Amino acid sequence: MELDYLLRSFILITLIQVVFAVIAVIRKTDKLTDLSYGFTFVINAWFLYFATYQNRPYYDLVITLLVTLWGFRLSLYLFMRILLTGKDKRFDGIREKPLKFIGFWVLQAVSVFVVSLPVTIFLILGPEWQLGAVSFIGLMLWLIGFIFESISDQQKFEFKSDPKNKGKFIQTGLWKYSRHPNYFGELSMWWGLFLFGVGSIGAWWPLSIFGPLFISFLILKVSGIPTLEKKYAEVYKDDVKYQKYKKETSILIPWFKKS
Repeated sequence: MELDYLLRSFILITLIQVVFAVIAVIRKTDKLTDLSYGFTFVINAWFLYFATYQNRPYYDLVITLLVTLWGFRLSLYLFMRILLTGKDKRFDGIREKPLKFIGFWVLQAVSVFVVSLPVTIFLILGPEWQLGAVSFIGLMLWLIGFIFESISDQQKFEFKSDPKNKGKFIQTGLWKYSRHPNYFGELSMWWGLFLFGVGSIGAWWPLSIFGPLFISFLILKVSGIPTLEKKYAEVYKDDVKYQKYKKETSILIPWFKKS
């Protein structure tokens, strides 16, 4: 039964990405990429919640609502941002080439499925669940992450929207204590969701942990922090203030500046 629902989850996620991919390729637009990312997590969570519903305890609904809150906020924020900026430079030279563009959507489908594993397995095994101290820690970690990501995204959005800050880098608010507080929030939320359920899924925990490990790998080593750090190092290579900010400020975990 568990493997059957895992397969259904993968098929659903893939179908959603296919629909968005077809529209994106035909219209040669990248405005749907981030929008589809967050919404796919939400649709998958609610599908599993109702598909396996059998007088489920309330905490199955809790984790589904947490994913919904995260997915809607992130998707709408990124969608509004790209509507203002006009395009996503990551897809320059790609959006016009159907095969390469489709390749992105394939990778996104796989990524959503893997990152979703803690939630997917949690909802599949829901009837066996019992909350414990680790679950509470996970819930608190998710809350901290959501606050950090929401506030830091808003602070950067407002900073970038001000014409006076054109060509400048943000170093105020949460960005004073971390060069990437939004990524700190994102990782905190996914590790929090994993901890919320790890104590009650038995032998399934090694598969579940692939979710937070995978998103951590992407952010820390692939398309997250390394990409931005490389970009900023080039853009602000002659900016003394940025070099000082980079030297004194934690790269991820918020902390006081180094003296």
